[in-house]
Amino acid sequence: MQSDEKALAVYAVRRRRFQGFQKKGSAIMNHDGPLALERIREVTTMCDREQPIYEQISGFTVALHVFGYFTCTDLLSADDVDHVAAGEILREEFVRIRREDIPLDYHIARSQDRYLLVIGDPLFPTHFAVLTDVKSPRPYFSKLPLFGSGFDSLEELKKEFIGIDGLTTDDIAYYKLKRPEPNGKAPGKIYIFRADGTVVS
Repeated sequence: MQSDEKALAVYAVRRRRFQGFQKKGSAIMNHDGPLALERIREVTTMCDREQPIYEQISGFTVALHVFGYFTCTDLLSADDVDHVAAGEILREEFVRIRREDIPLDYHIARSQDRYLLVIGDPLFPTHFAVLTDVKSPRPYFSKLPLFGSGFDSLEELKKEFIGIDGLTTDDIAYYKLKRPEPNGKAPGKIYIFRADGTVVS
């Protein structure tokens, strides 16, 4: 219980960092696609599937690093994210979608949208995988438990996780990173004024 509370406290600090990232202007966001590819190359260099140098880092941290979650400039400086913090981040920063909602020509380098394949209970997820290129035979980039990072097909990820700890195909879901509001501002409220003078927001 104490470890979960500590994880949530650490998450609160990270969330403030992520909100800053989400408030980037559109001009900066336009360059984030190439940056995402650069982060994937960095992760692959540091934690390759075959010869992982830095295998202790979690798959959650790898996926969020690709999205630019951390304020640090490199993977080695990123704080590790466990399943408790991952669930909180998923709830706060992403929205669940259907697989059909993802564009048929989606590529992470050419879009401002970011998609995440999640395996396990969304509150305490088992695995995060970044969708990089819908047209690729191996469109998902992630770090597998006890192994390094690399690209996989959906079927390969199923073989890795389905059937373990009771996981089924129903435990696979897609999420989209929430887009920032223009200038980081929340939409204004609409107020309705009734004839009796009361206001409904």
